[in-house]
Order: sequence, then C-alpha cells, then structure tokens
Amino acid sequence: MGDVVIGTCSWTDPTMVERWYPRGVSSAEARLRYYASRFDTVEVDSTFYGLPRREYAESWARRTPDGFTFHVKAYGLMTWHEVDERSLHPDLRGYEYERTERGRVRLPEPAMLEDTFRIFAEELAPLREAGKMGGVLMQFPPYFAATDPKRTAHHLDYLESAQAMLEPAGGPMLVEFRHPSWVTGAQRARTMRFLADHGMAYVSVDAPQFLERSTMPPVAEATAPWAYVRMHGRNRDTYFARTGSAADRFDWLYAPEELAEWADPIRDLAGETERTWVMFNNCKYDYAPRNAREIAEILGDTVAPRPGGVPTGEPVPDEPAGADGQLGLGV
Repeated sequence: MGDVVIGTCSWTDPTMVERWYPRGVSSAEARLRYYASRFDTVEVDSTFYGLPRREYAESWARRTPDGFTFHVKAYGLMTWHEVDERSLHPDLRGYEYERTERGRVRLPEPAMLEDTFRIFAEELAPLREAGKMGGVLMQFPPYFAATDPKRTAHHLDYLESAQAMLEPAGGPMLVEFRHPSWVTGAQRARTMRFLADHGMAYVSVDAPQFLERSTMPPVAEATAPWAYVRMHGRNRDTYFARTGSAADRFDWLYAPEELAEWADPIRDLAGETERTWVMFNNCKYDYAPRNAREIAEILGDTVAPRPGGVPTGEPVPDEPAGADGQLGLGV
C-alpha cells in the first residue's frame, strides 16, 4: 500500500499570491519557503512557456526542505505545442522550424527537438542533485489523439522516443492526454498496456464534462510505480475560453462532495502504487491550497505523514529565521 502526497500546480500565480500568502511574505524566496512549510510537493508550470534555467532550479532546491519534490511541466515544444519564438533558448535559434504568422514556432527539425530535451535536462540538474526532482509532466494537446490506427501508432512512437530523450532529466514521464480517444472503448486497455509496458505514468484528471465538446473523463489508472492526479476544476464557462491567464480557465473551488468523489479512486491508486500525487490546478485565489488541505482531511491516514506529524496544508513549526530574515525551515 502506497501513500498520497498532495500539492498545487503553482505557487506563484498572481491571484494566489494576493489571496493566500500573508502580508510580509512578498519576495520570491519567502513565498516558496512559506509554501514548502505547508506542502511537500509542487508543480512547476513556468517551464511550459520557456525552458528551465539552472539558477532558478538552484534556488528552488536551496529554499525547500529535504524531502520536498518538484514536478516539472515539459516545455511546450516537447509536447507538440506551438511556442512563442521569443521564448527560444539561444542554443535553439540556429535550427530550422516553421514560424506562424503570430510568431509561434511549430514543427521543429528533429535535431532541434533533441537539443530542447537536452537543455531541459541539463538546466534541472540542481533538482536532481538535491534529490528533489519528481516527474516530468508531458501534457499533450487535443490533436495528439488516438482516432485512427496510423495516427495512434505515430503518437505512441513519439511517446517512446520522448521517454528516451527525457531519461537524463532523472524523473519518470507523466503522460497527460487531452483527447478522450485514448481512453474510449477498447483503446483504453491498449493505452494503459502501452504506458505500463514502458513505465510511463498515466495522469488522471478531473475536468469539466461536456456533451458537445471533448475533454478527458475522470479515469483513474495506475500504470507505473507512481500515480498522478491533476484536479483542473469544473468551470464549464471558462475551460475552453481565451482567458487572461491559466488561473482564469481553472477558476473553480471544489465543494466537499466533489472532492469526496475522488476519495475511493485515489485510495485505489495508492493501493496499486508506491506513491500517488494529487495536484490541484485550480490556482485562482486560494482555491488550490484550500482544496488540497480539504482532500487531505478526507483521505486521512492515506496521506503521507509530514514532519512532526503536521497535517497537509498546515505550517511546519518555524525554525529561527536565517540571516536574510526569511523563514528558516532548515535550508
């Protein structure tokens, strides 16, 4: 029987900073230390928009206690998304790629993609060296689908090659599909078998459901030693909207009865894995940390114990502040 660790998919969203952090917790260092006194894991979202930078990874490792885990979202180019040309790492600017009218990069040449994975892994070295590197979240767009045999085979081939290129990053590959064809009918068993055979973790999601549009259904499956659950909220009005920020899309505070729907599936995942991660992506205001604390209460003893037996979402007793006047937390 494994355990459950709960966190949020950001610690820096502006509305979360304004609503959740106390006054006086205003610097980047203070915010991460404050967050890490209450939760033992977080997802890094900024790396989807630009490749990680070593100096940031060094500071993340330094500002968090032993045992803290960072899951890192793959750069968009690694998961077939278009990316802003201005976000390209200098080492990638000499390659061939297609540039859209909006200045977006798509269809990079193979060598460019390989170099992207290399830089991604190299820049995260401080997290690996500190023992704080978790999984790499590969969140694919809806057009990465399993709608016919040829397309499915092509996409599965890419998963396999991406896993090989990710190996230097040091964390398991967490696969989040955004098209329900992967778990529809007989394809569901084939998808899960492929992921299990390759040691890839299927990412279970909670998201709004529509009659007229396609989103992933709430399928809980364990395909690797780790299971991973992402809670996107259920706001049908904003999920497909062009909003000002990601937090606006996932503007949803789960009710206790909605969280309770996931209690048994999460316990089942924990029964099949070494660890199940439950990550809240509804990072508008204080919704994500509030719901994270609430589901920890619902799951009870299934949740991994924290230092000093402090419940998830509650602060670890502060150590004396360091020379910089920030929370000590032993780092």
